[in-house]
Amino acid sequence: MSKGPAPTLRERLTSPVTWHYVGFCVLAAIAIVLGVRFALDWAAIDTHSTDALAGKQVQLAALRLQTAPLEGLDQRIAKTRDELKAFYSKRIPPDYSSIETSMSNLEVNSGVRLSRAEYSQGAPGQDLTEITMDAAISGDYPSIMRFVNSIQRAQTFYIIRQMALTGEQNGLVNLRIRVSTWLRPADAAASGLPATPSLSKGEAGAESGGAGAPEEQE
Repeated sequence: MSKGPAPTLRERLTSPVTWHYVGFCVLAAIAIVLGVRFALDWAAIDTHSTDALAGKQVQLAALRLQTAPLEGLDQRIAKTRDELKAFYSKRIPPDYSSIETSMSNLEVNSGVRLSRAEYSQGAPGQDLTEITMDAAISGDYPSIMRFVNSIQRAQTFYIIRQMALTGEQNGLVNLRIRVSTWLRPADAAASGLPATPSLSKGEAGAESGGAGAPEEQE
């Protein structure tokens, strides 16, 4: 069986089959281009999302560090209030007579002689009023040291403001001592103590501590 004549180029170009092939190739090329573009856009979006997420995580970590000191703040405040209440109950004397009794016991137990004791009160504070004792003590050196140590370790809260040697003879030491403690304002007012006299510049410079609210001793 003989074959027909081969189609010419013009016939091939005008053939529907040829145009189907051309259309398919064009659509395939468009699909490939769109696919590549989509992949590139997706990669860019994914990178941006990752960077944004990392940035948010850093911000969250920074906020956690900033708010960490505030965690449990209400419990710490309540604990501090309880400790302050316990300190006032155990270490702050209830009245002026308790201070006198405490000092008399320290005098007897240490073996010193306490004389010319003068008590006065400072300006009323919001929570406490400072009570000052200015006195002379005499005794041998070991007794003086026992008295000083007993003041620092007493249940009643005391602060030694000033000590000055006023004389020494035949093994006896004479000291002037200024000691502070505190009363609640109402108790201080009920004591009837005179106001603490103003210190001279020399006396103020010799003091070992300020006259503000007490800080608990170790």
